[in-house]
Amino acid sequence: MDTRELLEWAAKYHTPNYARAPICLVRGDGARVWDSDGKEYLDFGAGIAVASLGHCHPRVTGAIREAAATLLHVSNLYHTAPQIHLAKLLCEHSFADRAFFCNSGAEANEAALKLARKYAKERHASDRYEVIATHNSFHGRTFATVTATGQEKYHHGFEPLVPGFKHVPYNDLRAMERALDNRTAAILVEPIQGEGGVHVPDDDYLPGLRKLCDESGALLILDEIQTGVARTGTLWAYEHSGIEPDIMTLAKALANGVPIGAMLAREEVARALGPGTHGSTFGGTPFVTSVALATLQTVIEEKIPERAAKMGRRLVGGLRELARGGTGIREVRGRGLLIGVELDRPVSPIVDACRGAGLLVLSAGEKVLRLAPPLIVEESHCDRALEIIGAALRSKA
Repeated sequence: MDTRELLEWAAKYHTPNYARAPICLVRGDGARVWDSDGKEYLDFGAGIAVASLGHCHPRVTGAIREAAATLLHVSNLYHTAPQIHLAKLLCEHSFADRAFFCNSGAEANEAALKLARKYAKERHASDRYEVIATHNSFHGRTFATVTATGQEKYHHGFEPLVPGFKHVPYNDLRAMERALDNRTAAILVEPIQGEGGVHVPDDDYLPGLRKLCDESGALLILDEIQTGVARTGTLWAYEHSGIEPDIMTLAKALANGVPIGAMLAREEVARALGPGTHGSTFGGTPFVTSVALATLQTVIEEKIPERAAKMGRRLVGGLRELARGGTGIREVRGRGLLIGVELDRPVSPIVDACRGAGLLVLSAGEKVLRLAPPLIVEESHCDRALEIIGAALRSKA
């Protein structure tokens, strides 16, 4: 079947909520993918920061095969060994004492919000339920998480939204302090805003939020769905700040493409989720947790965070060189291999030009080019990507 017919069927049978690129990807290997016409691309989007170990990583593929031939699903009415091992590994390598598994980042944030409200009501007062999030954030597409998301474009058409949320500017401690009151159950922030434009806060921001939470009794929830699992050059992005959250949410890269979400929490907080208070039919199946376990073990054992930091420095350095060449780059920001390039013009034509030249990149807002390649990316891949981006910027100036 040719690509044209496939795309015609897609236009006919899919709901129209995605603005997809006009290609059909059929195969991947490492940092490369191929479309149905046989064209090869460097993948610097990695499924939106998901395929951190690249496509068809042998250890991940091996885990998928073994798990599929062993036990797919038995529900959370029973214990399964892969889920237990994954929970143990996550807790041993983070601040957390307990882990809850689900299927996506939005579900992980839903679990975090429910936990924060339940803990606040039990620990403090029945009217302590509000959550303060930030402008320009992104936390998911469910009713609660889209309400928490501080971008109005995601709200339109879905009103009325869920009550109990406030929004303040990101990276503004005084605004957060003014918003806190005796109804605040939690503060929810991304350590680095991803979808909102790859915004890295000041060094004192997360420590300042930690202090506000300690003083007020509110919980600090860090949404590490995009930044977690080595993306920013440390295993968890909160490690850059020297503080620890009360709750952290994960998804994207945790199983390298197999859907999983996780909510991690401190012991005292996690106890609020007693039997029957929350659950998931498919959350943490033996299949997906086997794959996540293989992924996380590989990330830790092969020192993937250090590699991400090194390759990130190479890319950022090259991008800043491009910025000095009159290419319309206003700012390069990010950590590790989560990089935002703010332009002086719309980014969409640049994304299209890069794709035409064999490089898949992302956007993060109207004028920000986002790079989130697999963390196993090589120096030659980075250099080729910089060549293509430079040519695209100059051709669309």
